[in-house]
Amino acid sequence: MRPPSLLVRYAAGLAFAYLLSAAEVVAIVISVSRETVLEAQSVLNVTNLVATAAIIVVGTLSVGLSGAALVARALGRAANPQKTANITRRQSAILLAPWALAAAVMVPLNFSAGLRVLILIVSAIMFGSTATVCTGFLFTQRALRALMVAATWDLEHAERAPGVRARLILMWTMCSALPGAGIVVLVMLRANGWIIQRDAPIEVPVLVLASVAVVLGMRAMILVASSISDPIHDVVDAMAEVERGHLGNKIEVYERSELGQLQSGFNRMVAGLQERDRLRDLFGRHVGEEVVRRAIEEHESVSEDERDVAILFIDLVGSTQFAATHEPHQVAAVLNDFFRIVVAEVDKREGLINKFQGDAALAVFGAPLHIDDPATAALATARALAEQLRLLLVDFGIGVSAGPVFAGNIGAENRYEYTVVGDAVNEAARLADRAKEFESRVLCSSAAIDRADEAERRCWKLEGSEMLRGRSELTQISAPV
Repeated sequence: MRPPSLLVRYAAGLAFAYLLSAAEVVAIVISVSRETVLEAQSVLNVTNLVATAAIIVVGTLSVGLSGAALVARALGRAANPQKTANITRRQSAILLAPWALAAAVMVPLNFSAGLRVLILIVSAIMFGSTATVCTGFLFTQRALRALMVAATWDLEHAERAPGVRARLILMWTMCSALPGAGIVVLVMLRANGWIIQRDAPIEVPVLVLASVAVVLGMRAMILVASSISDPIHDVVDAMAEVERGHLGNKIEVYERSELGQLQSGFNRMVAGLQERDRLRDLFGRHVGEEVVRRAIEEHESVSEDERDVAILFIDLVGSTQFAATHEPHQVAAVLNDFFRIVVAEVDKREGLINKFQGDAALAVFGAPLHIDDPATAALATARALAEQLRLLLVDFGIGVSAGPVFAGNIGAENRYEYTVVGDAVNEAARLADRAKEFESRVLCSSAAIDRADEAERRCWKLEGSEMLRGRSELTQISAPV
């Protein structure tokens, strides 16, 4: 809502609340005066009627103008949350001022009319001021959301507002207790002949009080229901957005009751979810999305067991010399392109980039996510990488092996990482180092070939057997056809 429309709506609403309460009070006073009170006919004189009309006109103007000034000040350049937080008390003072003026004018004018007339006037003024202030407060909660957002900047230390229970009790007091008590008092006074004659009719005053209760009750019920349901609906709608995965929106906190705590608590929850997603994304970039998913699904514990997997190891050739002869941004660009291609191809076949080691990468197929044919996936990935990486400015070597490994968390209790340990890992690293001397730049072991399907085997040719560095047995090596 734009500030001009907010100002007009707020000022008109306060003026209407005062006018409605004043009309109710005038109707009650006239009905009681004409039917019941001995000296009450003296209340309905020209002087009092003119004074009442003047007070209502002045009060309506003062409430409207003061309300507009209050909003303008709160929305102005000099506004701050501390001043805005006091808007409820300032509004109450604005609404009480016309009734204080009415008391200051009407009591001296009717001082000589007798005690019973003064009691009637004072009671009417108290009833009207209470109804006006309460209605104005309920109106504020709905119409001044923009200001309440600023006023609730520190909900724990802000001025507290009546909660749901207090508002319902307040509504019951305004709409049932006060009119009902007025009817009971009229009946008791007439029955005992204290202020009202025993034979005086009270049907009209009772009817007026009942009508006031109905009108006031409908108005208060709508305002109270809106002040409670609106923030709850906001939370429900926001929860639906969160359920759909949209965490970017927050609820405006315009309440200073437990409803405001609900709104603020929801915002804190969303902030926590956003932080969780950021951590999950960051964690996934380090250890892989699948490891993160498994850790969450298995209550932060990825299973540790022996798996039959395929390992792909890829290493750059001459990266140190390349870094020494090129600008840093060129080196970073080449490395980013290199790892982007590797990650894309590994992800395409449901593998896991387990580690980035400088200019090398270790990919695992078959852990932690089980796939039907890890060896075939690893060999196909190696062939695809060999074709794409030849377009880069650096050379490389790729080794593929397969076999049983330990797959699980390695490290201390408070810090560990998911990794794979086994002979297949070492063999893949040695094959990658040896592949740098082959034209294909890709080598695989017989363990990987034997575990692959027939179609993938036909894409590879045997290159012989070699004693790889650090190993005690010959390894049969194959290269792409």
